Amino acid sequence: MPVLVHASDLHFGKPFSPEAAEAFLEALSSISPDLVVLSGDFTQRAKVREYRQARAFLEGLASWPLVVTPGNHDVPLYRVWERLRAPLGHYRRYISEALDSVTRLEEVTVVALNSTDPYGAIVNGRLTDRQLAWAAARFREAPMGHLRVLVTHHNLMPAPDFGPYQVMPGHTRILEALAGMEVDLVLGGHLHRGWVATSRQVFPGGAALRRIVLAYAGTATSFRGRAAEAGANSFNEVRVTPGQVEITRHLRSRQGGDFRPECTVAFPRLPHGGTVGGGG
Repeated sequence: MPVLVHASDLHFGKPFSPEAAEAFLEALSSISPDLVVLSGDFTQRAKVREYRQARAFLEGLASWPLVVTPGNHDVPLYRVWERLRAPLGHYRRYISEALDSVTRLEEVTVVALNSTDPYGAIVNGRLTDRQLAWAAARFREAPMGHLRVLVTHHNLMPAPDFGPYQVMPGHTRILEALAGMEVDLVLGGHLHRGWVATSRQVFPGGAALRRIVLAYAGTATSFRGRAAEAGANSFNEVRVTPGQVEITRHLRSRQGGDFRPECTVAFPRLPHGGTVGGGG
């Protein structure tokens, strides 16, 4: 059954930790996933030298298929003219030309959407109706029985130890749309703190909506871990079986060393084809 490694917020630049990056590569080799998902913030200030470092790192991941999506730090913040004219120009040159993408492997369809908003919600991001319609079309094309996974950089619900303002604008509308697409799992980052929850925590008592698992990764390779992961690093390992999705958070402590499995949560897979409800 497919195994995905989901990491986020590499932050090449001043916050980047070569030691954490080495530990992450060792963990990847040990897990040997079928797919690596990197959900944005490859750089700290969207500078060319940072993008070149990120590109070299990605070339070291050539053993595995990659899914990537940009984050708000991949857009120049203070170079306003560049942000207005070509906000993701360096990203498209060094990381990926595609900003929205679909990837299929055995049992899994992964749709990645660019949630950066260089002109408006720079910090908390956005998804447009056009992007959601494009994602819906890609999920309709998914083979029967595929797990449906959406990847964005920005989070659709607040972390347990962050304020509720730290969430993508229109997040409830987006989650309702994703439930209609029968999305099973959302992967993201942004807050530099890993946690796993479900859409039922955004819609308390909303049994009429399909349950969606939301899995967020901390920062895999920088010193910018926050809240419960202050100074630490984390990534997620996702194992897909016919009956469930199992998510294990791997943590590298403030004292350094290797990534180690910290906790595992499992969710039953829900059927597709208009059926809603299921586990919490």
